[in-house]
Amino acid sequence: MAPPDRPELSGVRRFIVEFWYFGIKEARSCLFAGLFFAAIFLMPRQGLFGIPRYDALLLFALAVQFWMVRTGIETMDELKAISVFHVIGFALEVFKTSGSIQSWSYPDFAYSKLFGVPLFSGFMYAAVGSYIIQAWRLFHLRILHHPLYWMATLIAVLIYVNFFTHHYIGDYRWYLGACALGLYARTTVVFRPFDRDRKMPLLVAFLLIGFFIWLAENISTFFGIWRYPNQIGAWSTVHIGKWSAWALLVVMTFTIVAQLKHLRPRIHIAP
Repeated sequence: MAPPDRPELSGVRRFIVEFWYFGIKEARSCLFAGLFFAAIFLMPRQGLFGIPRYDALLLFALAVQFWMVRTGIETMDELKAISVFHVIGFALEVFKTSGSIQSWSYPDFAYSKLFGVPLFSGFMYAAVGSYIIQAWRLFHLRILHHPLYWMATLIAVLIYVNFFTHHYIGDYRWYLGACALGLYARTTVVFRPFDRDRKMPLLVAFLLIGFFIWLAENISTFFGIWRYPNQIGAWSTVHIGKWSAWALLVVMTFTIVAQLKHLRPRIHIAP
C-alpha cells in the first residue's frame, strides 16, 4: 500500500505500474464491500447450516467487520462512521419497504428482520461508506475547491430527505442533482496511486461509484436478495434511473465522511 518512489519510470512503463497500484488500492478499499457482496452472491437461497440466508449474511458481515477492526485494517473511529451509514441506510430501507410505499421487498424469512427489513441490509450502505473511508486513506486524498461546508451539508440533507418525500410531494432528484453539479463543478480530487499525485473531477468519481453500485444492485436482485415490484414475476434490469439515485447517495456519503473523519485540513474550501 506504500511502495517506494520510482522517479525513473516514464511512458508506458509508468502507466502500467500506476494502473497496477491503482487497481490494488481500489481492491483494498473495496475489501468489506467485496467480501460482503461476494457472500450475497454465493449464499445459497436456503441459507447455510440451517441458518436462513438473511441471518447468515448478517453474521458474516459482523464477522468481517470484527476482523477488520481486530487486524487494524479499520480503526474504531472509522467503525463509528460506518455505523452511522448503517443506521441511515436501515432507516431508509424500513421506509421504502413499508406497507404504504413498497418500493421493494425482502421476500425470504429471517429471524433478524426488524419492521420487515433484515438487519444485514444496513451493511449495503455501510459498504459504500467503508469504501470511501478506506480509499481516502490509501490514496492520500486531498480535495481542492470544495464548496462551503454548510452548502455541502444542506444538499446532502436534502438528498436524503428527498428519498422519503418524493412519494408525497414529487421527486426533486434532478433539481438536487443540478445543485450538486453546480456546487462541485470546480471540485477536484487529488489522489496518489503510486508515487505521483493525479487529479480527477470529483463529479466523475461520484458518477463512477454510483454506476458500480447500480451494477451490484442488478446482480443482487438477480439472485433474489431483494426485489422491485416489476421483478416479482421475472427478473429484469434495474432501471437506469437508479444510477442517478445512487450517485446522489454517494454525494451524501462523501459529505458525511468528510465531516466525521475531520478531514478539513486536507480539503481546500473554495473562496
